[in-house]
Amino acid sequence: MPGTVLLLAASPVGRGCLVDAASVLPVLAAVPPAVLSGTDTANVVELADPLEPQAVLTRLRAAAAAPGPLTVYVAGQLQLDRRQRLPHLALARTTPATLRYTALPWHWIREELRLRPSGATTLLLDLHADQETWQWLRTSPLDCGRNNAVYGRIAPPPARRTVAAPSYMRAVATILRSGHRPPPDQLHQQALTRAAADAAGGGAVAGADLVLTAPGPEAGDPHAVIAAAVQSGRHADADALAARHERAAAHAHGAASEDALHWTEVRADLAMFAGDPVRSCRAWLTVAEARLGAGQPPQAPAVEAAVDRAHHQWGQVRDAGPARELGGALAALRGRVPGRREGALDHVRRELSRLQVQG
Repeated sequence: MPGTVLLLAASPVGRGCLVDAASVLPVLAAVPPAVLSGTDTANVVELADPLEPQAVLTRLRAAAAAPGPLTVYVAGQLQLDRRQRLPHLALARTTPATLRYTALPWHWIREELRLRPSGATTLLLDLHADQETWQWLRTSPLDCGRNNAVYGRIAPPPARRTVAAPSYMRAVATILRSGHRPPPDQLHQQALTRAAADAAGGGAVAGADLVLTAPGPEAGDPHAVIAAAVQSGRHADADALAARHERAAAHAHGAASEDALHWTEVRADLAMFAGDPVRSCRAWLTVAEARLGAGQPPQAPAVEAAVDRAHHQWGQVRDAGPARELGGALAALRGRVPGRREGALDHVRRELSRLQVQG
C-alpha cells in the first residue's frame, strides 16, 4: 500500500525566530519518497513556512485520511498560548500577541491522528522551545497521541540573538539520502549520534535536549482492531466494539469520565467514516455538553474540538428534519463555545433560517 509523507517546517519571520526550520526541507526533499516513507511508493506533501493554521490543518487532515502508512516530519518551534498555556507550533506570521490565531495548536495534530491504525503513523520531530515553553515541558510532556510512534528531540532556546539549526532533522535527512531507511528507532538513534557529533564539532554543548522516544501502542490495542474493521468496511463491527469499551468505561469511571468520553469520541468518528453525519454530529454534541457540564471551560481544546466537529458533521446532513433539530442544539452550543473561526455562530443561524424556510 502506498505511503504518505508530510513534511512540515515552520518558524516565525523576524525577531521571534528561534530556528531556521525551513533550511532542512531541501535536504529532506532530496530523499526519494519511498525512502522517506519506508514503503515501495509514497505521496509527499511539503509545507514550507505556511502562513495559516487552517491551511496546515487541511493538509494534515488529508494525510491522516490516507489508508497506508503515514510519516510526519516536523521541524519548528513551540510556544505557549499564554491564556490557556497550551503548546502551539509557531507559523510564519506568529507573534506572542497573535499566537492563538496564527499558530497551529499542537493538540490539532493529536486529534487528527487519533483513529489511525496502530503502527501506521510515525512522527519525527525536531522542535525548539522558547524559555516559557521549555519550563512548561519540564512538568508537562508533549502529547502526540496514544496511537503514534514518536521520535525526535525538543531543544531549549538558543543563545540570545542566535537562530538555531534543525540539526536532528538534518541528520535524519542525511542518513536517508543514502537510499536506506532503517527502522524508526534505529534511525532515531543514528540521528541523535550524528547530531551530537556535529554539535561537539561546532563547539556546542550536547545533551541538553529533551529526547522523544515513544514506539507506539502494543499489539492488540483496541484502536488498531477498530481501525482495521473500518478499513475493511465493517463499520457496524467497529462501532459495536467501541460501544462495549464505552459502556465498560462508563461503568468503571462514570459517563462523564475521560475514559468514557474518549470512546464516545471514537464512536463519533466511526459514524463519520460510516457516512452517518446525523449520528456523528449528535455524538459530538453529547461530548461537548458532557465536558461543559463537568466544568471544563468553553476554551478548553477538547470542548472546542467537539463543537467544531459537530459543526462540520452538521454541514453534511442532507435531511432537513434532523438538520433543524441538531442545528438548534448546535446554535445553543456555539453561543457558549464560539471557537477559533470567526462567524461560526452566524453561519449556524443563517443555515437554520434557510432550513426553516424550506420546512
